[in-house]
Amino acid sequence: MAEDGSKRALATVFAIVFVDLLGFGILIPIIPLYAEHFGANEFVVGLLLASYSVMQFLFAPVLGRLSDERGRRPILLLSLFGSVVAWTLFGLAESLLVLFVARILAGAMGGNIATAQAYIADITPPEDRAKGLGLIGAAFGLGFVFGPALGGIFSSDAALSLARNVLPAVVPVNQFSLPSFAAAAICGLNLVVAALVLPETRTKRDSDEETTDERQSRLARLADAFADPALAGLVASFFLLSLAFSSMESMFVLFTEQQYGFGPEMNGYVLAYVGVVIAVVQGGLVGKLTDRYGERTLALVGVVLELVTLAALPFSPMLGDHLPAIGPLSGGLFVLLVILTPLAAGNGFANVSLTTLVSKSATEDTQGGAFGLTQSAGSIARAVGPIAAGALYAAVAYWLPFVLGGLLMLPIGYVLLTTFQGNGTPTPVN
Repeated sequence: MAEDGSKRALATVFAIVFVDLLGFGILIPIIPLYAEHFGANEFVVGLLLASYSVMQFLFAPVLGRLSDERGRRPILLLSLFGSVVAWTLFGLAESLLVLFVARILAGAMGGNIATAQAYIADITPPEDRAKGLGLIGAAFGLGFVFGPALGGIFSSDAALSLARNVLPAVVPVNQFSLPSFAAAAICGLNLVVAALVLPETRTKRDSDEETTDERQSRLARLADAFADPALAGLVASFFLLSLAFSSMESMFVLFTEQQYGFGPEMNGYVLAYVGVVIAVVQGGLVGKLTDRYGERTLALVGVVLELVTLAALPFSPMLGDHLPAIGPLSGGLFVLLVILTPLAAGNGFANVSLTTLVSKSATEDTQGGAFGLTQSAGSIARAVGPIAAGALYAAVAYWLPFVLGGLLMLPIGYVLLTTFQGNGTPTPVN
């Protein structure tokens, strides 16, 4: 593929992933309250949220294999079409069952991330591949920054009023359906653009290149990599970090609704603020601080920040009761934002630092497998976290998922202190 064509294809794949995550992010502040509207308790909300990650985890390798056999382009287009159907169905839902069906379909189509990564690997030379794959991470971050903000905008009174004046009367317009239709429309636009400009990169010869022996060799290298204590500890740490943050995120909208009276609009803005902090930390601060202090130190700072702030988060309304209003902010909202800022920063520090330590702990031949393990651990955690958090929230106490999430930072700190030296290299095994 010519250089200009390769750049155009790379930009298109970036746009596909970004818009996919934008559509997903729009619904983050909507889904818990939408499910609650149909009578779901916190545990059922957790199941609904987790269903996306479960299906994404199951279908990512399926779509990846199909893209090897049938080509990248048709699988990406199919997944985009499926997302349009899923989010349209979500907006038309009149029962909790339909919400689950739509969410499950959306999660299965969200497995196209593996295909997008494979597409980038097809069109980039080895020396530029890390940069190309880094665009996937950037697209994730931007989708989670702008998505919740758009969700807040589309659920606002002004947007609802405008939509009722413009759309036909047969289209249901409310604070839950309009963001869903917006997500479907964005995915539909993405589908049209991709159909027009996205070239195919996979040939039959490419599909046949990897032999059974090569696949077995790769699996053997992967097993050897996971047998390494440092890498195993990092994978476990990444699982716990993702478990804690996904648990917090899944119950956050219900917590702020019940404790602060926030609706979808306000929750969208608050979650967008969290996304901006994470993006600034990961994009601007981590590199400079890592050069000065090292990955292990920065990861430890991150887990300490998350331990304190996750444990303090559910008590922010009580802390805010002792403060007067500060400008347009109530005392409770001010305390909430004060806690969320270091929480988001800590997550950014820990995520990037742990990923870097994974890279340092793996050999050149096992880099891909090591990253695959950490991403799989994160996917499983994002599936388990909302279910466990919803059960604890509903059956025990609303504050328990947050406090336990903070306590999960302790074993991560133990791994970092005992498995790695100050310069971030694994401690030698005697």
